[in-house]
Amino acid sequence: MICSIHQPQTFPWLGYFAKILQSDSFIFLDDVQFKKNEWQNRNRIKTSSGWQWITIPVIHNFRQTVAEVQINPKVNWRHKHLQSLRTCYGKAPFFSEVFAEIESLYERKWDSLAEFNMATVEWCLQKLGIQTAVSVSSRIEIPADPAAISPEERLILLTQAVGADTYLSGSGGHDYLEKTAFPAQNIELIFQQYEHPVYPQLYGDFISHLSILDLLFNHGQHSRTILEGGLR
Repeated sequence: MICSIHQPQTFPWLGYFAKILQSDSFIFLDDVQFKKNEWQNRNRIKTSSGWQWITIPVIHNFRQTVAEVQINPKVNWRHKHLQSLRTCYGKAPFFSEVFAEIESLYERKWDSLAEFNMATVEWCLQKLGIQTAVSVSSRIEIPADPAAISPEERLILLTQAVGADTYLSGSGGHDYLEKTAFPAQNIELIFQQYEHPVYPQLYGDFISHLSILDLLFNHGQHSRTILEGGLR
């Protein structure tokens, strides 16, 4: 049984969903330190002149966990996001279908960044037909104080907590994981191999590593087949 674990991100790129697709169990890692201006509160969409960020404004303090970060209620980010999506994807083949559902999500009251990210990722999983079991790290009891163990030990304990015997890491894990820690606890460590697929987009030359929204607006119910095309 394969487990993958990742921080909840804002409408992540294709590889994030490919990793979930390859897993039997996926855990949102929401009780680690928040990193502003990476991928936890923003992502990229395609415009007629290149790419641009869509960013969720947040109120946070140093060392807050992802789960503790609040969305700034004084900024009208919902309107700005929706207007950007209308402008950039209004002529995309599946705009009407996808946008109506996104608009419904944005109409809900959101205080927590993590809750918004987790809800929208789960919506994306539903659109892609991915049925991997999903859980949240802060709601999983592990037999150790997270502050007193290494990142590898936490990943191992979470993997064991959901009954998995294999941990699927992103390819970047090659650079920072202590690889010997996993087999020492009878957990097989494997790494994702994902080659970003090229698909028809609006506005000329293809741009990779955009938000999953770019794929959904352009290809709708065909998105999963394209997503799977990058699996190796």
